[in-house]
Amino acid sequence: MDRLDELAIFVAILEAGSLAGAAKRLRRSAPAVTRALSGLEERLGLRLIERTTRNLAPTDAGRRLAEQARRLLADYDEALAATGTDRPLRGRLRVTAPVMFGRKHVTPLVLDFMRAFPDIRVELVLSDGNLDLIEEELDVAIRIGPLPDSGLVARRVGQVGRYLVASPAYLARCGRPLMPEDLAGHDLILSTARPRPPDWRFLVDGRERVVRVTPRLSVSHIEPALLAARDGHGIARPLSYQAADDLAAGTLVRLMPHTEPAPLPVHVVVPTARLMPGRVRAFLDHAVDGLSALAVLRG
Repeated sequence: MDRLDELAIFVAILEAGSLAGAAKRLRRSAPAVTRALSGLEERLGLRLIERTTRNLAPTDAGRRLAEQARRLLADYDEALAATGTDRPLRGRLRVTAPVMFGRKHVTPLVLDFMRAFPDIRVELVLSDGNLDLIEEELDVAIRIGPLPDSGLVARRVGQVGRYLVASPAYLARCGRPLMPEDLAGHDLILSTARPRPPDWRFLVDGRERVVRVTPRLSVSHIEPALLAARDGHGIARPLSYQAADDLAAGTLVRLMPHTEPAPLPVHVVVPTARLMPGRVRAFLDHAVDGLSALAVLRG
């Protein structure tokens, strides 16, 4: 094993937070990763990572080496990219996105990308759960909402609001709520996969206001909720991009915009910037450019 490879494995261990996680990320065996770390520590005569039964943490020497190693590996990647620009990109690319957002906005990006790179095979996985990129062998993810503190590399492409909407027919029949407390007298349509209905949160005069939701209709996906709201069955709470077409067509009306909570960030995420394959870097740049231009992500 060459010394640059040892450094790449060392950095991957820190970014993944475990030897097993680094092995999955690098698609190597756990014993090979362990041997690489042990060999690096033995050659340097230093302990680089403190191992406990629950987690790993770099020593002071490990932090200093990691900082230098990241710079060295980034320079190496840049040099390889500069010499390989004439080679066609090929291989498998796995991308994940939320279901409705993926269907409406990510699928067109993927099709454009496939036209530009005919030798790349793309697998688009649509899921409203935050799939583990390492466990599921995913290369790129589109995430909506705050990101957990992790070793993932994220590029922000916009934001989405949390809207309250109803049809004109429903409002004519039942009246228009003006404040969160007015919702107690209305039929509410909830979209959630949770067994217990979540609360709806609002922001009034800079303070959070919480409304306990007792839904007239509860569904596990937003599209049936929008259909029910469009048909006059109550008030729904989609994300702004989910309601954009209905709002533009006038089939749904936005309610109480002055009480909406802060928008949710939207990111394109990759497991690591280290030794990123050219096909992943190409799609990352393509997705960031394409999604950043979407009006629906201006929240």
